[in-house]
Amino acid sequence: MAKRAHIPVSVLVLGDQLDPAHPALARAQPSQTRVVMIESEALLSGKRWHKQRLHLVLSAMRHYAQGLRAQGFDVDYLRAKSFRAGLAEHRKRFDPARVQCAEPMSHGLRRALPKLGVTLVRHDRFMCHYREFGEWAKRQRVLRMDAFYRMRRQATGYLMEGSKPIGGAFSFDSENREPAARAPERWPDALRDDLDAIDEEVLRELPPLAFGAAPDGTWATTRAAALRRLKHFIEQVLPGFGPYQDVMLHRSWHMSHSMLSAYLNLGLLHPREVCDAIVAAYESGGVPLASAEGCLRQILGWREYIWGTYWLFGPEYGSSNSLNAQRALLPLYTDPSRTRMQCMKDALHSIDEHAYAHHIQRLMVLGNLSLLAGVQPLELARYMQVSFIDGGEWVMWPNVIGMALYADGGKMSTKPYAGGGAYIHRMSDACQRCSYRPTERTGEHACPFTTLYWSFFARHRDRFVDHPRVRNMIRGLDRLKDRRETLEHAEQILRGLSEGTV
Repeated sequence: MAKRAHIPVSVLVLGDQLDPAHPALARAQPSQTRVVMIESEALLSGKRWHKQRLHLVLSAMRHYAQGLRAQGFDVDYLRAKSFRAGLAEHRKRFDPARVQCAEPMSHGLRRALPKLGVTLVRHDRFMCHYREFGEWAKRQRVLRMDAFYRMRRQATGYLMEGSKPIGGAFSFDSENREPAARAPERWPDALRDDLDAIDEEVLRELPPLAFGAAPDGTWATTRAAALRRLKHFIEQVLPGFGPYQDVMLHRSWHMSHSMLSAYLNLGLLHPREVCDAIVAAYESGGVPLASAEGCLRQILGWREYIWGTYWLFGPEYGSSNSLNAQRALLPLYTDPSRTRMQCMKDALHSIDEHAYAHHIQRLMVLGNLSLLAGVQPLELARYMQVSFIDGGEWVMWPNVIGMALYADGGKMSTKPYAGGGAYIHRMSDACQRCSYRPTERTGEHACPFTTLYWSFFARHRDRFVDHPRVRNMIRGLDRLKDRRETLEHAEQILRGLSEGTV
C-alpha cells in the first residue's frame, strides 16, 4: 500500500459552516489541504435535541463532506467522544503543520479553538461582520435595529434610489399587520424531497433522547435543495409575505414565511444571494414593495442585528435576568398535553411536527407566556435552541433573553413585549377553538395571558411606572375594578402552570 503524502494544512469545518465558498477552502488545493469534520458524541447525547434539528445538521455535514470528496479533497470525517478528542485524533493520524478554521458562531468555540491550536480565518457569513457592527455601535447613543437597518440599506443600495428609499420610506411595517380574519384560506405548499441514502443513514443513527416527529424531507440537507427552496419562496410565497407575516393560523404551519433561516444559519445559503433574489423579484414587478421590504428587513436588518448584538454583548449576556425571573421552564413546553391553551397547543404542535414556529408564535405566544410567568431566561433560550430547526446560541440569546423576556433591561427592545389574550385573538384563530376566553381575567374561563398580563405589571409596577411606552399599562392596572380578584386568580394560574394543569 502506497504511503499517503503528507498534507501540511488541515481545515476544520464546523457543522454550521457548510458554505459553498468556505473562506479557508475557497483557494485551497486538495494536494495541500485536508478537511477535518467532527461529530461529537458528547454534544449529540448531552442535550435533548429535536430529531429534525439534529438530522438536518448531521445530514448536511455528511452531504457537504461528500461534495468536498467529489472535488478531490481528502476529508477526515470523525465521530469522536468529544470535539477535543476528535481534533487530537486527527492530529495524531495526520500531523498537520497547521489547522485552520473559519471564525465560529459561538462564544464558547471562539474561546476554545485558539486554545486547541487552531488558527481562525475571517468568516464573511454575514453582510456586516460583527467587528464592523461593533464600530457602528460605538457611534450610537442607543442601539436600535431600525437605525442599523437604515444604515445597511444605504450601504448596500438595496431598494434605494440614490440616497432615498424606494417608495419614500425605509419600512412598510404598518402595511404588514393584517389580522387573522382577513387571511387567505390557502397558502403555497412547502417543498419536500425524498430522503436519500445519507438522510436515511443519519435517521437510523439519531440518539434515543431525541424528540419530535422524524424528518420527512421538508428540510433541505444539501445546497442544491436549499436553492430550490429559495426559488420556490421567491416565486410562489414572497408576493404574499408582507400583509400576514404576523398571523398565526391552525390551517397552515408555515403560511407565507420563507423557512430559509436554517439554511442561512448552516451556510447552505448566503444572505446576500437571498437579498439579491428578493430585490430582483420586486424589480421584475412580481412582488409588492411592502412584501419585498418586509422580507429584506428580516434578513438585512433583524438577522444581521441579532448577530452583531450577540458578539457585542459578550458571553455574560446569557446570564442576564433583569426582572429576576426564577420559575423553571413550564412543563407544557415539553408536554403540550399538559395545557388547555389552544394557542400554546398550536405552537407546540408545530414544533413537535416540524421543529418550527414562526417569529410571532415565538415572541407573542411562547416567549410572552414565559415573560408573564417569570420563567428563567436561559432555560427558555436553551429549550428553543434544541427545539427549533434554526436554533443556535447566537440566535436565541438576543431574541429570547433580550427581545422576548426583556431580561437584558432594554438593550434589545424599548419595552417588554407583554401581551394579553386580545392580541392573540386578533392575530390567530386559536381563541375560537379554546376553552379560555381572551376578554375574561377571572373565573374558570379566564385567559391565562389576559390575567397574567395584569399580574406582570403589578409585579413590576415600580420598574415601569415612569416608562414612556409602558406607563399607560400601569395606569390601566390601577383602574381595574377587579384588580384584587385578578391578581389572586393570577396566583392560581401560576401554580397551575408550574404543575402543568392550566
